[in-house]
Amino acid sequence: MAELVGALDQGTTSTRFMVFDGEGRAVARHQLEHTQYFPHPGWVEHDPVEILERSRTVMEAALRSAGLGTGDLAAVGITNQRETTVIWDRATGRPYTNAMVWQDTRSATLMAAIEADGRGAVVRERSGLPPATYFSAGKLAWALANVDGLAAAVREGRALAGTVDSWLVWNLTGGARGGRHLTDVTNASRTMLMDLRTLDWDEELLEMFGVPREVLPTVVASSGDFGEARLEGAGQAPLRLAAVLGDQQAAMLGQVCLAPGESKNTYGTGNFLLMNTGREIPRSRHGLITTVCYKAPGEPASYALEGSIAVTGSAVQWLRDQLGIIDDAAQSEVLAAQVPDTAGVYFVPAFSGLFAPYWRADARGTIVGLTRAATKAHLARATLEAICFQTRDVLDAMRLDTGSSAGTLKVDGGITSNELCMQLQADVLGTAVSRPEVAETTALGAAYAAGQAVGVWAGPDELRRNWREGRRWEPSWDGERREKAYAGWKKAVERAMDWEAG
Repeated sequence: MAELVGALDQGTTSTRFMVFDGEGRAVARHQLEHTQYFPHPGWVEHDPVEILERSRTVMEAALRSAGLGTGDLAAVGITNQRETTVIWDRATGRPYTNAMVWQDTRSATLMAAIEADGRGAVVRERSGLPPATYFSAGKLAWALANVDGLAAAVREGRALAGTVDSWLVWNLTGGARGGRHLTDVTNASRTMLMDLRTLDWDEELLEMFGVPREVLPTVVASSGDFGEARLEGAGQAPLRLAAVLGDQQAAMLGQVCLAPGESKNTYGTGNFLLMNTGREIPRSRHGLITTVCYKAPGEPASYALEGSIAVTGSAVQWLRDQLGIIDDAAQSEVLAAQVPDTAGVYFVPAFSGLFAPYWRADARGTIVGLTRAATKAHLARATLEAICFQTRDVLDAMRLDTGSSAGTLKVDGGITSNELCMQLQADVLGTAVSRPEVAETTALGAAYAAGQAVGVWAGPDELRRNWREGRRWEPSWDGERREKAYAGWKKAVERAMDWEAG
């Protein structure tokens, strides 16, 4: 059996395909960005067809760059941006509208109404999630009420809906010619429509949001048989799709956080800190959410507490794309290093409201503490500090929920290449920060899940042997500086609230 495993990592801003060997080392990769659409304030969209085309292109290009064919891969895993929602025609494969991205806030009025009339308690109990614009159910409800022709298509049995994994699996396994309409439990747990106990769609939640079960995919385990995919090249062997899981759950596998109490923080478009709780379904009292961590076929699911932060890496993109004060993300580190501190400037990047632990859809991006002495370097440094302060918000909530303090924080994702940001993270937390040798842990986790399904890796012990530390940062701030800086952050967060009606 081939010892190479592929991973299609479909993220919020880009799509990559990577191939890993038996030691978890990358042997091939290719990555492409896709367009971000902002048609109205609070709306964030992607073109599902562009995402599909990018997915096929990166798979073909990565294999070609390493002189590999599809027959050289034992299996492929798919991991994806989670709550982003796609709705398409089962006969033509054409989307009815652009994908509504997890950052999209157009369902805020519906979420506020559900919270106000008491139905929020049912949502939390069944799904483990608060009523928030973040999750898929509100996006589906909005589309059913507002997209021309969609309600009729649903009544006539022509519409299919799901998160991005379902869109990709359906298309890669045949599309209108027999494509499989599936999702795994980790992605289903992000829709606000699945019962955490039954691991299936919940009838009361479906009725609450007006979503017919028939349009949704079948919920299955995170690894197993997802069908065969074919690329365009003539004579290419089919690819065995053997795993699907949400990006943050994939990162848990990539960081080998497989035992209760183990945690990681992924720095991407947003930040996502998860702690494995094993078979226990945790109930947060401090603003965290409950999610499925992973499920192997025939085994009970593992669960996790999660702190989801909407805007971290995308705040750096904002400095580049909207303000134009940097030319690329890496330049944020160079610019921020020109000053020793922020000179009292705080930036709360609440572009999509505030997620964990606040869950305030009425919050908006806020910059406070400006004086005439403030420069773009101070704003760049405040942006990096905002990433770190938001992580502390979540870790403090996790400590209150679990009664235990985090040790060394395992980190991964694109921003971890920013060494100043990682040093600031250690300073803000007062604890060590550790980055693995393979920083693309989301893709690696998808590969691990697929590889375990076909016998490339035997189990957790083998995966743990593959984990290697690449860099560690120790805190340099004293306690007084740390707490003073964090107190200022909390004041800035208060200023960011109550800007938009829910």
